[in-house]
Amino acid sequence: MAPLTGAQIIAHSLRGLGVTVIFGIVGIPVVEIAEEAINLGVKFIGFRNEQAAGYAASVYGYLTGRPGVCLVVGGPGILHAVPGIGNSSVNAFPFLLLAGSSETHLTTKGAFQELDAISFLTPHTKLALRTTSHDAVPEAIKNAYRTAWYGRPGPSFIDLPADIIQGTLSSSTDLPSTSPLPTPPKPSADELTLFKVAQLLKTARSPLIVIGKGAAYARASASITSLISQTRIPFLPTPMGKGVLPDSHPLNTASARSTALKEADVVLLLGARLNWILHFGSPPKWNPRAKFIQIDIDPNTLGSNAADPALAIHGDLTTVIPQLQSHLSTWHYNPDSSPYTSHLLATKERNLATAAKKASDTTLPMTHSAALSAIERTLHALSPPEDGSIVYVSEGANTMDISRSIFPVSHPRLRLDAGTHATMGVGMGYAIAAHIAYNGLGTQLGEAAVGVGSVDGGESRKKSKKVVCIEGDSAFGFSAMEVETMARYGMDVLIFVINNGGVYHGDADDVSSWNELQRSTLSSNQGKGEESKGLRSTSLSFGTEYESLASMVGGLGISARTVGEVEDATREGWGYGGVCVVNVLVGKGEGGKLEFGWQASGKKAEGLGEEEREKGKGGRGSKL
Repeated sequence: MAPLTGAQIIAHSLRGLGVTVIFGIVGIPVVEIAEEAINLGVKFIGFRNEQAAGYAASVYGYLTGRPGVCLVVGGPGILHAVPGIGNSSVNAFPFLLLAGSSETHLTTKGAFQELDAISFLTPHTKLALRTTSHDAVPEAIKNAYRTAWYGRPGPSFIDLPADIIQGTLSSSTDLPSTSPLPTPPKPSADELTLFKVAQLLKTARSPLIVIGKGAAYARASASITSLISQTRIPFLPTPMGKGVLPDSHPLNTASARSTALKEADVVLLLGARLNWILHFGSPPKWNPRAKFIQIDIDPNTLGSNAADPALAIHGDLTTVIPQLQSHLSTWHYNPDSSPYTSHLLATKERNLATAAKKASDTTLPMTHSAALSAIERTLHALSPPEDGSIVYVSEGANTMDISRSIFPVSHPRLRLDAGTHATMGVGMGYAIAAHIAYNGLGTQLGEAAVGVGSVDGGESRKKSKKVVCIEGDSAFGFSAMEVETMARYGMDVLIFVINNGGVYHGDADDVSSWNELQRSTLSSNQGKGEESKGLRSTSLSFGTEYESLASMVGGLGISARTVGEVEDATREGWGYGGVCVVNVLVGKGEGGKLEFGWQASGKKAEGLGEEEREKGKGGRGSKL
């Protein structure tokens, strides 16, 4: 047997663990790893920027329930991939980053792309290590993969020196091999705590269950459906918790979110954290007397902010929920006779009427609501939500906020957005990861489509899915060149760019007005006087032809300015079968003070519809 190179050992170790896809950008020396992985049948998805590759690998871990793997060069490649590490860490996505580095004997000598990556990344990863011998490579990769996956999921990192990658092992007789790891242990709950929790729920007058993306990752849909069917407690999904139960479920309070928060007295958190997305569990958004029960795989988040540590349960949802149901026995909440549920229903009806009015707005340029509603109506005529055939990827301030309530989903992990860090730029990487996870390349079904062992929990539907991106024009710009990546790999992705010519809002609704602002900016007079004229810090170019990005890579580009054109473009893009970018030109929107939704005071929110109350004016990611 010919001596094995380090690149071959690395590739074999990854393949032995069950890795079938690697995301990244190659260069010397990691290109050798990618080539050896391809020779073993592992798909390598080459990106245009390490940032997008890292985002893709991290969310691939969320979608498949196993660590996504990203391969980059050392030095600047690692620096560009750091956003993927941050995204993995804050969202609890399992992620393994592999990177090359300079030769071990050149450490501290200013070698090519030299970076002390271990010191740099140790504070931001669950495990960061450097391999220094060939025989240690398989065990190092296995440990990093396991660490990223087990417990609270997160990022791990392995530094691979060039002399390890390019060197050879004289004898492979005793070289350790890797094999697929068992699924992570599922801790159960303490029975005494479960008893206290059950008693508290039974005495609640206005109970609420909050379903987070942790529940979607845990494949807990069946358990949570059973719990809510048994108890009849109203529930509120977080943005990426949507679909664990269908949005159409009668107990879903998403259309009456503010009312649910203000009136709930006992709140059961399932895979959701009391961070800014849930206003820390604090008034004025929440009932000041509310008691919070947490069930989470991460013990470090238990008892945080307004939560009571005495009511915290460390465990896996699929294990703990059946235990809780046993303690609840035959008890159920009676929503039919409760003022709380009457208030929820009244708020729902009022807000749905407001949303319908906005959707029917015929003014030109189009509003966000009118354009997005036209997309929704057309898509769901082609594929109803209950079919589970569409994966939505959404990012942008107004675009993501408004689309959240317009596009219903009925199955878990079919809505991806900017997440806990409100990160703009994730969209194209997420879309690529979703296409691979659900559809694979060519005719091969992806891992999430067929279910990987028991980790999938039987939830995934064995059918291909259309990936639909709802992008703000600012957010799209972060990773727009990945449209070429999609085209190169023959991906069927439909991208809507909601183009208002700015971050949050634009400057003008016609080109002559925008040109005048530009001339003022380029003149020497801007800033002189009380009211400075010209383009603002939030400005983008007016009427940018984003659809040309699809045309230049052999895809389909369409521009739409009216509701009718949006509907026609949606139908054409749906049937195209490749990369399609629809440039949806909308009005500039309203200016005003920019703030996060959770910063708005309760007094200020009074009298507003549900959408405005929750959306506020938002940051780049605004209220998720």
